[in-house]
Amino acid sequence: MTSPLPPPPDLPTPVLVGFSGGLDSTVLLHWLAQSPAQRAAGLRAVHVHHGLQDAADAWATHCEAICAEMELPLQVIRVQVPRDSGNGLEAAARSARREAFAQVLREHEHLALAHHRDDQAETFLLRALRGSGVDGLAAMRAHGPFAAGSLWRPLLQIPRTDLRDYALANDLHWIEDPSNASDAADRNFLRLHVMPLLAQRWPQADASFARSAELAAQSQRLLDVADHEALRRCVISPGVLDCSRLSRQPRERRARLLRQWVRSCGQPPLPAAGIKAIERELLPAAHDADAQFAWQGVRIRRWRNQLHLLSAALALPLDWSVHWEGRSPLALPDGGELALVGRDRLATPVQVSARRGGERIQLPGRRHSHALKDLLQHSGLPPWQRRQLPLLYDGETLLAAGDRVIAAPLQHWLDEHGARLQWTPGVA
Repeated sequence: MTSPLPPPPDLPTPVLVGFSGGLDSTVLLHWLAQSPAQRAAGLRAVHVHHGLQDAADAWATHCEAICAEMELPLQVIRVQVPRDSGNGLEAAARSARREAFAQVLREHEHLALAHHRDDQAETFLLRALRGSGVDGLAAMRAHGPFAAGSLWRPLLQIPRTDLRDYALANDLHWIEDPSNASDAADRNFLRLHVMPLLAQRWPQADASFARSAELAAQSQRLLDVADHEALRRCVISPGVLDCSRLSRQPRERRARLLRQWVRSCGQPPLPAAGIKAIERELLPAAHDADAQFAWQGVRIRRWRNQLHLLSAALALPLDWSVHWEGRSPLALPDGGELALVGRDRLATPVQVSARRGGERIQLPGRRHSHALKDLLQHSGLPPWQRRQLPLLYDGETLLAAGDRVIAAPLQHWLDEHGARLQWTPGVA
């Protein structure tokens, strides 16, 4: 019997197969295992044990038996799926699965997933029903970066019927997840009711939807190239955009640039409400305004004609205080660092703590002390970084605020010994 699948490719790099034990991933694993070159390059599998079904332990045992029969190594990863994430159990399980894959994927290794043409068609329809633009309608990509390696979907152009034919022709055994028979989840509803109905009238509906997804992906790639160049001109430094340059872009492109900027910084996707807030509130804000938009532990703040992408909780804890002699760099709670450069230690140890408000400091050449708040406002330091400043004390006397404001006694000692303080604030 002729195989419904083409011969597997002989990749020179190792492949890790996401192996659930279901029909699709069983076919993928068996298909790749037919390549001696792929085995030699390092073919292996990983099974994510969600514990959401009573038979979860039996499924892991089944996967172990299948991999033993194929003489392939298998790693079983147990994960805890939160039931109160607010995104639904299916999305939470998918997120936990991706985290597990990222954890075990090695450098330059391909993570092979068994998504096929029917999955692509369903994804296209789901995203169209949610009102997605071209990026969303591009659905799943056959290749893309992921964790330390890359993501690979070699069966994306193959219909589910061909996978079943392959499994039956090779006498493969797989798990039938009972949750697939429920139409409670949107994808299952499409699979069980909508797609069969469409196929009665349009037999090639799945292929047409998958083709539309591919055309959207082609358009997306063209847009991405132009977006990358436009964003390069708008970025001042990592996590900082120039408002004037961004405003000169067409409104539609600004939305794409903002999403790509946030994505490139490794932050959660910027929601549509964020795009609207930036257009209505942040970009038109006055030069000295401190407008912002926050979501999922992240903030975008406008300050001095710039947009800054920040962690929403970036600040030193108010109760934080440590003893420091300057012998080695001091790690700060926000991920930053305070160091003494040019000397091996301070003349006398200091106490380092967070700002609490009301501090005063005496500058070199001044007879009277000044409010630290006023000095920082004129220093050019962004407001959020002022809450990250480590303060150095000798008893009750404020000696320095990071390396930005330094009192007369400490500045005299630093100048005399050719030393300096170096403060690096933590970033999102």
